Amino acid sequence: MRLVYGSAMAVAFALCTSPFVGAQAPAQPDGAVAVKDGGIFAKGWQGKIDAQEEKAGQVLNNARLGEKSGVLEVRTGPAVTYWNPANKAAGNYTVKATFTESNYMGLNDHPHPYGIVIGGNDLGTADQSYIYCSAYGNGTFILRGMGPAPFQVSARKPEPNAAIHKAAGKGSAVTQEIALSVRGDKIECAINGTVVGSYDKAAVVTAGKLKSTDGVYGIRFAHNTEATVTGLTMTKQ
Repeated sequence: MRLVYGSAMAVAFALCTSPFVGAQAPAQPDGAVAVKDGGIFAKGWQGKIDAQEEKAGQVLNNARLGEKSGVLEVRTGPAVTYWNPANKAAGNYTVKATFTESNYMGLNDHPHPYGIVIGGNDLGTADQSYIYCSAYGNGTFILRGMGPAPFQVSARKPEPNAAIHKAAGKGSAVTQEIALSVRGDKIECAINGTVVGSYDKAAVVTAGKLKSTDGVYGIRFAHNTEATVTGLTMTKQ
């Protein structure tokens, strides 16, 4: 009896002193959750998920791109870039669109970004390159690219800017107008009419980064995110 009692006491002590009793275990990185009705349902459009998503076993059909009355509807799934090969830009230009996240963080428990892609070359291949500017519904943005490995242009962490709209809370709606421009020797990202980042073109069009700022344009979404895209247009400068 003494041995049984002693063992029971030892187990009880271990449970009481365990860091996971009465508290949640440390948070784990969130993985992409495949959508049930995935695929591309927008005429002429193509897509490619990120290499790390492919390594994790994800496929393009685990995300969804639809189109209804000119409105692109995106729900991910794995992080993905979408484009229509007919959408090309060269020289000095601006590509912009309006992104509406009607259910902020509806598919996740923290903000995920979405935005504009330009300078797409060899898209869909192992040698693809492009650059993108994306906004978060918490008032921050990033500017990054693939060449084909991921590279950073803006700061390592998302940067805040007063021009970027903030959602009132989880489940509320938030809208961002995102524009990415090539102007002479600069690449600029504007959100809601304000330039939030301006970068030297020569530092971005280089080995291991962009092949050129001339190329296909499109849109990009992080994993587990849902929003609509309207007014995707390109204007020459």
